[in-house]
Amino acid sequence: MRILFIGDIFGKPGREIARRAIPALVERRDIDFVIANVENAAAGFGITGDLADAILGYGVDVMTSGNHVWDKKEVLEYIPRERRLLRPANFPAGVPGRGSYLGRTRTGELVGVVNVMGRIFMPPLDDPFAVVLREIETLRAKTRVIIVDFHAEATSEKVAMAWHLDGRATAVIGTHTHVQTADARIQPGGTAAMTDAGMTGPHDSVIGVVAELAIRRMRTGMPVRFETAQGGVRIEGCFVDCDPATGRATAIAPVRIDYP
Repeated sequence: MRILFIGDIFGKPGREIARRAIPALVERRDIDFVIANVENAAAGFGITGDLADAILGYGVDVMTSGNHVWDKKEVLEYIPRERRLLRPANFPAGVPGRGSYLGRTRTGELVGVVNVMGRIFMPPLDDPFAVVLREIETLRAKTRVIIVDFHAEATSEKVAMAWHLDGRATAVIGTHTHVQTADARIQPGGTAAMTDAGMTGPHDSVIGVVAELAIRRMRTGMPVRFETAQGGVRIEGCFVDCDPATGRATAIAPVRIDYP
């Protein structure tokens, strides 16, 4: 089984490259299941129902998110009825939406997806290390193939989560920093890991934002209205191959493709 994980889709440039690239990658690389982080899809901040529906139409099977998931108020009505849009599972009880999803590949095999968020340099949430185990155990009653999107800032926390889940998850893929890391690996227990999948969007920027605006805020400390950059559009993420019978990963490779 081959899974395509798409790093954070940022704004209209990210959505457009996803629309163009995902169907072609699915066909050329024999992809069975597609996961995409979409928390920055709406002009860099949040996701709306209309945009989520469009992204599903590109061939994405399930969408993950993170700390920006609530930035567009429309999502509060959308997320309870669309099981394919996840929010981090370690939000407190009573928050709309779900933190895990059980989907099927194009050939009918089951795939579990879990979304959790880190706590270092991030808004305080419930313990992701405990919550993710609970979500995984529920999914393992149905499937051994389980992909975890760990949306976190600190590299150390992401690496710790990958070791925490070694042998329990098929893959632990980090999101949030928008900078792809060169550490794709398979750990001794059979879990593929990558500290950050990167960003699908404009890379002539400061993690998606017009560079001059980001620099102005950093230099002055004053509020600045951010705008989505346009240049250097690239799709980033990774491929994960695994054995559906055991859930063990057999290969992981980064995706990094520039588009004109």
